[in-house]
Amino acid sequence: MGLELRTYGDALDFLYARTTGIWRLGLERVEAFLHSIGDPHRRLRVLHVAGTNGKGSVCATLEAVLRAKGLRTAVYTSPHLVDFRERFLIDGTPVAPEQIVEFVDRWTPEVERLGATFFEATTAMAFDFFADAKVDVAVIETGLGGRLDATNVVTPLVAGVATIGIDHVEYLGATLEEIAFEKAGIFKRGVPAVVGDPDPVIRRLLASHARTHSAAPIRVIYDEGAGPADVRVGATGTTFALGGRSFKTPLLGAHQAANSAVAIAMLESLPAGLAPNETELRRGMNHVRLPGRFQRVEKYLFDVAHNPAGARVLVSTLAAIDPPGPIVAVLSVLSDKDWRGIMDVLAPAVERFILTNAPSSPPSRTWNIPDPLHYALEHGWHAEVIRDFDRALVHAASAGATVLVTGSFHTVGDAMARLEVSPTGG
Repeated sequence: MGLELRTYGDALDFLYARTTGIWRLGLERVEAFLHSIGDPHRRLRVLHVAGTNGKGSVCATLEAVLRAKGLRTAVYTSPHLVDFRERFLIDGTPVAPEQIVEFVDRWTPEVERLGATFFEATTAMAFDFFADAKVDVAVIETGLGGRLDATNVVTPLVAGVATIGIDHVEYLGATLEEIAFEKAGIFKRGVPAVVGDPDPVIRRLLASHARTHSAAPIRVIYDEGAGPADVRVGATGTTFALGGRSFKTPLLGAHQAANSAVAIAMLESLPAGLAPNETELRRGMNHVRLPGRFQRVEKYLFDVAHNPAGARVLVSTLAAIDPPGPIVAVLSVLSDKDWRGIMDVLAPAVERFILTNAPSSPPSRTWNIPDPLHYALEHGWHAEVIRDFDRALVHAASAGATVLVTGSFHTVGDAMARLEVSPTGG
């Protein structure tokens, strides 16, 4: 017997009740749950992507190119911005609400029996949806880390790790070396591995871990100066040279050349019949779309930067695009993130901070706004607190020629919902 759920909202309420604010890493529960529902992940051809920053861009590029090739695609990413269904896209379209309801209703007893977490349940849900849809290729993004992430039950066609940064130290370790070890856990015996981090120390570590896992072949994007060159950022996208060829992605920022290079290497590592030809590769790259990553909508600029590394690429892209000033930042960061580091990076690029709390932020992770206000004032930065999120957006629009909304997925998603910007439409 299931829950006999009536609405999509009921299903989401059940799933969100399984979030505790604490990640429980490990594969035992998700493997047991997947086995209960017929091991759908074993019926999928998967591209697996990990990384602290950049993995969303890599996934979006992979999906766009594979769809341009004429393949039926699926992509699983997290978190969502506005609607939970953004996590499960089939040929670019979110799954129907009824599918969510049916899955949760049917499998609730098993989820509860196993004590599966929110992410474990949604990961199994993704594999089930994609297998039922008989997709040709599924692009799967890790949630946290790699080695013990719920998505790491797959044996992919290709595994790629984008960039590594300090994040989730309570789960992945406090050093880049420890985090690289966790991310490299997605590499598998006999499976092509792509390493995309530009830092020579980190990429050597990742390549070493790939060899330890017996991955083959191993492609290291930046080895011997083979990474993206002649990178140029303009209002309509980013151009770069790679291996004697020129490419353009609509995604803005010098870092998007590196992310595109990871995706290109992964696509070129696919077996015959799935690997795109040059025409398909270029056609697909023209249609890459990634909501919430330096996305401009009228005077608003949305970016989900939630760590200092993300903030640095955001500021670099701001400098390249040079949007109208003054730039006012609507900032809300989860309390367990390095908000001081984020503010340090953003401060020289913005006229003022409007500090607020995104309504969808988990209560256990909501930042204590007086702390960043005092931090800003100590440094001589213009800052004010407007706790009401809607008022913060309105005030920023009146004060700035460009409104930068950033700090977390919650911040960007809540703003998009209020401004009626659809992450999956248009």
